[in-house]
Amino acid sequence: MADPSLFTKHSGKSFLALLVYVDDILVAGTDSNQIKDLKQLLDRSFKIKDLGALNYFLGIEAFRSSKGINICQRKYALEILQENGFLEAKPSRTPSVPGQKLNNLEGTLIEQPEIFRRLVGKLLYLTNTRPDIAHAVQQLSQFVDKPRDSHLVATHRVLRYIKGSPGKGLFYPANPNFKLQGFSDSDWANCIKSRKSITGYCIYLGESLISWKTKKQATVSRSSSEAEYRALASTTCEIQWLKYLLADLNSEIHSPVALFCDNNSAMAIYELKCL
Repeated sequence: MADPSLFTKHSGKSFLALLVYVDDILVAGTDSNQIKDLKQLLDRSFKIKDLGALNYFLGIEAFRSSKGINICQRKYALEILQENGFLEAKPSRTPSVPGQKLNNLEGTLIEQPEIFRRLVGKLLYLTNTRPDIAHAVQQLSQFVDKPRDSHLVATHRVLRYIKGSPGKGLFYPANPNFKLQGFSDSDWANCIKSRKSITGYCIYLGESLISWKTKKQATVSRSSSEAEYRALASTTCEIQWLKYLLADLNSEIHSPVALFCDNNSAMAIYELKCL
């Protein structure tokens, strides 16, 4: 199995999937009777509480319609704003200042670093449905050890951006096109201190965004081509894992996966490696 918390069952034309997170369970399938039998079995063994159709799971809100399903973390986002006193703040159009590069030298150390750490941790969880803040939060997460007032100001800008659209999330159409494609990019030598680059990618299943990441690369890249190639490699690994996961969900992808990159030299290296 691609995901150790996912359990599936194939029985003729019916399919059943069970996703477990500690004591929370999601059940999906093509046969309602099979789902009912499973819930009865679990109730006899563990005394479960059936909450009905999916509408709230681990802080993620789900809204179903005939057109598809929309997920967001509006309640969670509003709780973050209220806890930090930003419910009445003036909204910001962007989660960070364009071109801003944070470092660990400017500004003074804040007196209560645990406040910053807790806030960044909550923002990291919010990126589960908010890819638009992923890069800004990734930058802030690098300074949880010794946060400074400049980092706190940058975090407050993220909060003001969330204030403008706390209910923003992701929409997944009911009849998606099962075409998998990925987009890869990197920001060469982004980190001022270590000169490490940033990998960024997003992967779509049809029109649905199903995976994304912004992460500092493990080693220093000597050129933009090398940084782009490392980003391509990370994206390829994620695509391969998603193919395994979709196969477990009885939705195997047989067509070639398109992977897009805007660096010609990196694509040339990648093509040579694939030969």
